[in-house]
Amino acid sequence: MSNAERINLLGLDGPALTELVGQWGGKPFRARQLLRWVHQRGVNDFDLMTDLAREFRGQLTERCSIHAPEVSMEQRSADGTRKWLFDVGQNNAVESVFIPEDDRGTLCISSQAGCTVACPFCSTGYQGFNRNLTTAEIIGQLWFARRALQADAQAARIGNASGNEPDRVITNVVMMGMGEPLLNYDQVLHALRLMLDDNAYGLSRRRVTVSTSGVVPMIDRLARDCPVALAVSLHAPNDALRDRLVPLNRKYPLAELISACNRYLEFAPRDFITFEYIMLDGVNDTDEHARELIALARQIRCKFNLIPFNPFPQSGLKRSPSARVRLFAQILIDAGLVTTVRKTRGDDIAAACGQLAGDVKDRTRIAERLPDRAVIAIHQERP
Repeated sequence: MSNAERINLLGLDGPALTELVGQWGGKPFRARQLLRWVHQRGVNDFDLMTDLAREFRGQLTERCSIHAPEVSMEQRSADGTRKWLFDVGQNNAVESVFIPEDDRGTLCISSQAGCTVACPFCSTGYQGFNRNLTTAEIIGQLWFARRALQADAQAARIGNASGNEPDRVITNVVMMGMGEPLLNYDQVLHALRLMLDDNAYGLSRRRVTVSTSGVVPMIDRLARDCPVALAVSLHAPNDALRDRLVPLNRKYPLAELISACNRYLEFAPRDFITFEYIMLDGVNDTDEHARELIALARQIRCKFNLIPFNPFPQSGLKRSPSARVRLFAQILIDAGLVTTVRKTRGDDIAAACGQLAGDVKDRTRIAERLPDRAVIAIHQERP
């Protein structure tokens, strides 16, 4: 049996793995053992899983595999950020980014090869869209990154490194990489369940975040199926501007989005929704825009994360000056709104927010249409 024909165990969450093991006559505890070997210990050689019966290991070797997408490139930023380019086949590649902080380590992972939402300030949108990632390709990014970081830590200990650099561990996962997670709902759901499973990665719901541009029906489904922390790519305080910055708004306008977010809060592990707001010079960063956001915030428990725009040539857009961002944030803070300004990380390796692009064999022709929409449709209606 070829590797392609074998079942990739990275794609099976707890219930699916229990069902598979049961088909072979195995008890549920065997599935839990296997989850721990694969995800907690990062082992991909069945012969090393020493507490599994020899016959069971033989079945696994014959019928299954454990493999993440192949890494075709790795980059390291001066600030410690790391970016991996994963080959997902047929000339498609996606990116993941690890961001180390003093008190946490955050892994940003992708859910699609490309994106159909095509926000003009996001370089992923200019890549177009090819396909959804499988659960194995999504969770494989976490599986690989965790192993890579552990290997580095072990090498440092063996080498008796002189510095006091702490072991880098992944404490948080954000679905903020390439793609719109809620447009690949089923595969993302299985991946989320693995992240939360105590026999796999054991992350708390508060430490796993799904970022969405506002797919209202899927927000409601996620609330019922697997409520994790929710971040919404807002980026505009009114429908007219958001229609241009986040084209999905034309299908699910702000009133529907805010209602869905309020419904989500009934299940959410946090008592607020995080609104992400990218700061675009002269486009959405005026005092009036801030006041509109304040009015919007009165309708929901929320916090704002202001994101400095990371320019790329195709967009024709500019980052708001630092002084403007500070004034904008202060208006929100003075109104009693919790507001942070995201620190830009990894921009020297194009790993910052909005810069992930990878390689996508576009089958939607988005790239042909997007530049005109970005440069003309936004700027022609400036006040």
